Amino acid sequence: MSDLTPPTREEIAEYAAEHYMDLSEAEVDTLEAVIPEVLGAYERLDELSTSPPQVTYPDRRVGETDPDEAADPLNAVIRSCVVEGADTGPLTGYDVGIKDNVSLADVEMTFGSDVVPGYVPRYDATIVTRLLDAGAAITAKLNMENLAFSGSGEMSAYGPVVNPHDEDHLAGGSSSGSAAAVASDLVDVAIGGDQAGSIRIPAAWCGCVGHKPTYGLVPYTGILGLGRTFDHTGPMASNVQDCARVLDAIAGADPLDPRQTAVSTQAYAERVDAEPDADALTVGVLTEGFGHEESEPGVDETVREALAAIADAGATVTEVSVPRHRDGLAIWNGIANEGTTATIAGEGIGHFADGYYDTDLMAAFAEARRENADAYPPTIKLVATLGEYLAEEYHSRYYAKAQNLSRELADAYDDALADVDVLAMPTTPQTAHERLDDPSMAQIIARAVDMLPNTAPFDVTGHPAVSVPAGTSDGLPVGLMFVGEQFDDATVLAAARVAERTLD
Repeated sequence: MSDLTPPTREEIAEYAAEHYMDLSEAEVDTLEAVIPEVLGAYERLDELSTSPPQVTYPDRRVGETDPDEAADPLNAVIRSCVVEGADTGPLTGYDVGIKDNVSLADVEMTFGSDVVPGYVPRYDATIVTRLLDAGAAITAKLNMENLAFSGSGEMSAYGPVVNPHDEDHLAGGSSSGSAAAVASDLVDVAIGGDQAGSIRIPAAWCGCVGHKPTYGLVPYTGILGLGRTFDHTGPMASNVQDCARVLDAIAGADPLDPRQTAVSTQAYAERVDAEPDADALTVGVLTEGFGHEESEPGVDETVREALAAIADAGATVTEVSVPRHRDGLAIWNGIANEGTTATIAGEGIGHFADGYYDTDLMAAFAEARRENADAYPPTIKLVATLGEYLAEEYHSRYYAKAQNLSRELADAYDDALADVDVLAMPTTPQTAHERLDDPSMAQIIARAVDMLPNTAPFDVTGHPAVSVPAGTSDGLPVGLMFVGEQFDDATVLAAARVAERTLD
């Protein structure tokens, strides 16, 4: 039975006023009479049922072996589980951990937050089904930054994730637990999410490999996002070859994902397993990727030394310039602030696109954000407030301009990539942040975004990017990032394999 009720006269006037209409009493009378008839069709919608994606591997055990502090000293895991996939496949024998904004049926999904408590999805994200089809076992839901909006690693409602190389430092975010679980061998590979660098940042800070695929290459269906034009998900592993194997399994078209258009896949593992020759690699070192205000000299030096070693191994390494790269973070800000606000206002899903809408998640998120919004992390409080202000007072013109500029930024990178195989730069301008006992709201906000100048631009342009360990600075890992042409992820991973082999 439908619980849909018509608006009162007062509500009619109130909601009309939201659109700057001052209805007369006569107009209110008319709408009050007409609206119940219109809502009759909506009552029929309540009576109809939809067919959610099928759960292909329904047998799952949850929480039977949740690790204690001794087994998980980095605080990487929120919930252990066992979901076995196909008997055979390219990922047979792999234990996979997934970021806890990825739907796994019958397992509570926390989003690293206490804003949406007790939400249990009824179906698996598309990539979960594909991992299981490839023979993998899902063994952990992994800790993450609160609602995924931070790069530091300190904002989870379940506690900060510790850096595997130094317990006084953070793992990075927002896929904090994914990187830490890989680095501490709790899982063989992990799935992360990337809207501003959230795969590559923790990979760089924890010393593992993290690949942000081309936008739309890997379906995002069944994953809580921040904005449909910059949501990405991809693999994290201790080596490039495993990232490539996972990408083989999860990449490809999904009619349920509105982020995808024409998706072109490649044989990623085959390319990497062929042990690409350094002599065949041309690397463009992006001048503007170094010397940021936030840059630590040791990080820039470590990456330069790594690139020199790759050149000594036979690669052609040359300097290239993309001046617009320095504007990439501003362009990302213009898109991400209002884009995230619209997703929140869209009950965690958004509107106006084809694809599958998770009505269970929408209902849970809608109720939670109205009841528990005070529990939002500082970054979401900032973004939602600012995004609403910009949309209302400036009519979203900065969002629109930033979207237009992102196309020009993409063209600028493409022009540079016409002469080289990949662009190269530090993944982050600094090493991992030091843990603070009681950071202020201002510190949390600043430390959430000060590592983004090289990663965030490629989320709004959609280019594939991978972070591979380059060495250390003052004992902490440094990441080297390669960026390639869209849908040429194989070349990006091949370059990372050359670096990995050279720098081992």
